[in-house]
Amino acid sequence: MSRPGAFLTVCSFAMMLSCPTVFAQGFLSRGELGVAVGGMNYIGDLNHQRLDGTVRPAAAIFGRYCMGDRWAAAVSLGCGQVAGGDPDVDKLRNLSFRSRIFEASLRLEFNFVPFGAEGFCFRTAPYLFAGVGLFHFNPQARYRDPVSGRVSWVDLQPLRTEGQGSGVYPDRVPYSLMQTVLPFGLGFKMALSKSVTLAVEYGYRLTWTDYLDDVSTTYVGDQVLGTGTTAAALADRSGEVCEGYVNMPGIQRGDDSLDDAYAFFNVSLTVSMEALFGWLRSKRCEL
Repeated sequence: MSRPGAFLTVCSFAMMLSCPTVFAQGFLSRGELGVAVGGMNYIGDLNHQRLDGTVRPAAAIFGRYCMGDRWAAAVSLGCGQVAGGDPDVDKLRNLSFRSRIFEASLRLEFNFVPFGAEGFCFRTAPYLFAGVGLFHFNPQARYRDPVSGRVSWVDLQPLRTEGQGSGVYPDRVPYSLMQTVLPFGLGFKMALSKSVTLAVEYGYRLTWTDYLDDVSTTYVGDQVLGTGTTAAALADRSGEVCEGYVNMPGIQRGDDSLDDAYAFFNVSLTVSMEALFGWLRSKRCEL
């Protein structure tokens, strides 16, 4: 950016800070703030029921800008936890995990009917949404130290349990804990008053990683991970249920044909910014 351009940008930002009413009043009549609470579940190699996996608590805060009675844009910050493990029918593999999820996203919403609390709008409306965002995850497994007997949750990504980054498997690169996500889904909203809206929603999160659960390809064996190491113990846990059993390198550990995903279903409550910050209208901006 040129110096004049940088100077104008700084001046503009300073003016917005010195006169918050100018910056804020444009959002008062159309803006909303909300909170959502519900559950999160994951779909991947350690959830054989796919959409019917283990559900853990989740929550989000968001801001919405209504561009008329049909369209809206929203930004959201959410957090939750996903988890999964092998069922009894596949107990020999004996893998399990948990991971906290932190998500930031931007999305568009479309109401099937004109929605609002006044005029010719409907007070209830089904809607669709889609967007883009980033999420952070960190798969962990529960591990009992064979010497001390101490049980703890161990971060799996640094262990590279499938040989990521090793010379034996040059095509397997260490995965990043920050990934792109595409949230989309549907919901149903109801205007409780001119200022308050209640909604229920189901949102699917499409990701571009197969390591949300740290399981994707094949076993690599102790030659890569080291005999007696924590990485080797957590990469192949079959010996915990079948003493002496070891999976040979190359045996399938996960299914890398599909990336992992997660879902967030919730109930949300939003309040208009007019109701929250309407007092700003009575102020005057003196430049």
